[in-house]
Amino acid sequence: MKRFSVNYESRIPVYKQLVDHYEAMIRSDVYKEGQALPSMNELAKNLDISKETVKKAYSVLRDKGYVEAKQGKGFYVAPQNQERKLLVMVLFDKLSTYKQVLFDSFTEEMGNGAEITIRLHNQSIDLLEYYINESLDNYDYYVITPHFPLDDKTQKRVLKLLGRIPNRKLILVDRYLEALPGNFGAVYQDFENDIYEGLDYGLDRLKTYSRLNVITLPSSLYGTYIQKAVARFCNDHDIPAEFHSTVTPEIIRKNEVYLILNSQLNSELIELVRRARELNFEIGSEIGIISYNESPTNEIILNGLTTVSTDFQQMGILTARMIHDKAMRKVKCDFHMIRRHTF
Repeated sequence: MKRFSVNYESRIPVYKQLVDHYEAMIRSDVYKEGQALPSMNELAKNLDISKETVKKAYSVLRDKGYVEAKQGKGFYVAPQNQERKLLVMVLFDKLSTYKQVLFDSFTEEMGNGAEITIRLHNQSIDLLEYYINESLDNYDYYVITPHFPLDDKTQKRVLKLLGRIPNRKLILVDRYLEALPGNFGAVYQDFENDIYEGLDYGLDRLKTYSRLNVITLPSSLYGTYIQKAVARFCNDHDIPAEFHSTVTPEIIRKNEVYLILNSQLNSELIELVRRARELNFEIGSEIGIISYNESPTNEIILNGLTTVSTDFQQMGILTARMIHDKAMRKVKCDFHMIRRHTF
């Protein structure tokens, strides 16, 4: 049985640490129905904490239906045959507009059967480690976007940390890690190949432009992978292509199309539109604009911004269904082009 120890460096109050520990042990059937919990005096002494702290923790556990008090005897594990909400930790790298679509579709599909906690790791491996250390064993499922720097050292740490989560509880979203062993769940896009399929949906229109310009920042996590796929697509279809790390006046040319690989409403898109308007180029006919990743705002940006994107709504729904079905699998989401006014 996992022994509990107080983490005094944690921001989580001690009573809540106790609640999380015993809740996890009861949910995982380590503590059986009818089993006695340590007395308040015993637990307070063993952990060197106040009796009031233990009393508060046991009171919360009783209110949540995990334990029951027997007069003069102490606290015991309550019958657990009643339906309980699943505890789900969602650990995203950031909450962009399209991640919001993913999260909203996930929570809607989960319905009222789950308590969902969301945290952001901001592509920091240290934050990932902190959140896993803080929450391990406290949740039924962990839904994680494994977006971190791609250097070998960081990726090895990612695999090691994710490997601490039982496969039956782990679902990776938005990216699949082939190097991670086991029967965990994954609902993902293929950054190395999806863009080829997405551009193919617009091949007829791309052929009417004289060149495809691809704009991506050096800091883009998967920019190199995506650019390779774009180069392969252009080579296969005899489409001239140029790759840029910033928007400058000299690259804004009539009868050319611009694919922006960074998120919507960024400085590259703003600068591109500003330059095009200064040159009196009509967007959607004299120059084309395609942005990477779909979000609800794209319907109104520039009277409709064309995008190539994975289906984030589908991603959220499939993740929730995997939890409902209790069946882990690897599923690649659809990727397509949504053609609007700018292309």
